[in-house]
Amino acid sequence: MSFMSFTRTTTSIALFVAGCAICAGCATAPSTRAERHSLRQNADATLGEMIARKPALRDVTQGALAYAVFPSVGKGGMIVGGAYGRGVLYEGGSATGYVSLEQASLGAQLGGESFSELLVLRRTADVDALKAGDYTIGADVGVVILSAGAAAHATFDPNASVFVLSRGGLMVDISISGQQLKYQPFSA
Repeated sequence: MSFMSFTRTTTSIALFVAGCAICAGCATAPSTRAERHSLRQNADATLGEMIARKPALRDVTQGALAYAVFPSVGKGGMIVGGAYGRGVLYEGGSATGYVSLEQASLGAQLGGESFSELLVLRRTADVDALKAGDYTIGADVGVVILSAGAAAHATFDPNASVFVLSRGGLMVDISISGQQLKYQPFSA
């Protein structure tokens, strides 16, 4: 593959990912009542599955000011990548609204994967920023990977804010990325 061909391919992928993020970012909440109900059920089931794999998460979520559960996040990339998922925000243990997650990345990456994510918010400022659309997750946030084998033996990090449960796919990823979150209350 020539350098020009590689550059055109990379540019095309970048434009495609950006277009998907723009289109997906237009609606935080699912469009139909059935889809909204399904998302809430899937979020509850995903949280239950994560707690079953790592029982300490029950205390983490009960002690948190708020948390967001994303049942399914899709991620893909080839040099330039992106990810998108929808979830539910819980405050004081009660579901209060929908949250969308968008991620852009640049670096050595190839493939695609899907995963579930639990974001734990412990500070009022973070919850307020999420609701205002100003909350981002960067490289400085601690991440715990939940897997069947590792869950029983992993050391719990009380400072971790993101918990990830792999769903499938194969991706090699050494990149710089950040997640942007958007919120929409149930009543809107």
